[in-house]
Amino acid sequence: MVNKKPPSRSTNILMDVFQFILKKPTIRTLIKFETAEERSNYNKRILQRIGIESDQYSVLNVHQIGVDAPASFVFNELLQWNGDSTCWPNHLAKVDRIENDLKHIRILPFGWKKYPFRFMKSFLGFDLIPLFLLNAIRIKEIPDTFDFDNARYLLYECSGGYPIGIYTMYVRSSIPSMGEMDKSQLIFAVTFNFYGVENWQSKRKWVNKLWELVHNRVTAHVLNRIKQLGEWRISMIENN
Repeated sequence: MVNKKPPSRSTNILMDVFQFILKKPTIRTLIKFETAEERSNYNKRILQRIGIESDQYSVLNVHQIGVDAPASFVFNELLQWNGDSTCWPNHLAKVDRIENDLKHIRILPFGWKKYPFRFMKSFLGFDLIPLFLLNAIRIKEIPDTFDFDNARYLLYECSGGYPIGIYTMYVRSSIPSMGEMDKSQLIFAVTFNFYGVENWQSKRKWVNKLWELVHNRVTAHVLNRIKQLGEWRISMIENN
C-alpha cells in the first residue's frame, strides 16, 4: 500500500514561488482541445451547468484532476478554503475571508491589505489590491435530485487587479464511460471578460499571456495538492 502524506506547508514567499510556480506539477491538469469548436462546446457545457451565459466571456481555461475520494469529501475540503490552507500559495496570494465568510473573499498579494508605502497607488501601473475580490453567486453544497454525478460547486463573480470574470471550483463523481477511474473529479474553471474592455487583449496581449501562464501553473499545483490532501485524509479514516 502506498504511504500517503499531506502536502508540505510553505513557510515563506520564496518557497511559494518554488512550489507553485517554478516546480513542475506532478499531474498536468489543464484540459487541451484539438479544435476551437471542441473548446467552445466544452466551455458552453461547463457554463450552462453552473447557470452562466457563455456569450459574454472571451476565454475559458479549465483544469481537471481525478481524486480517489468521494465527491462529498473533496467538496468539504473546498469549504475549508482559507488563509491557512496548505493547498494555496498564501504567502504570495493570501486568502482573506471577509468577516470569516466563504461567500466574500479577498485574495491579497503578499498579504497586503494596502500598499506598503504611502506614495504607492499601484504596482507597476496595475491596481493589484485586492488581486481578486470574490463574491459568491452560488455555493451549491447539495446536488440536485436529478443529478447523476453528485455535482457540487462554489461559483464566484470576480473583480480586482486580475482580469477574471467568473471563477468556479466544481466537484462531481467520476463517469466510468468517460474513462475516469478515480472516485471523483475536481474541476477549476475561470472565464476572462476583461471587465468589458474589448481592446485589453490587443493592447496588453503580453500581460494576458503572462497572467495565463502563471495562473495555469499555480492552478495545476493547487489541484494536485487538494488531491494529495483529500486522498491522505481518506486513507487515514480508512486505516483507523
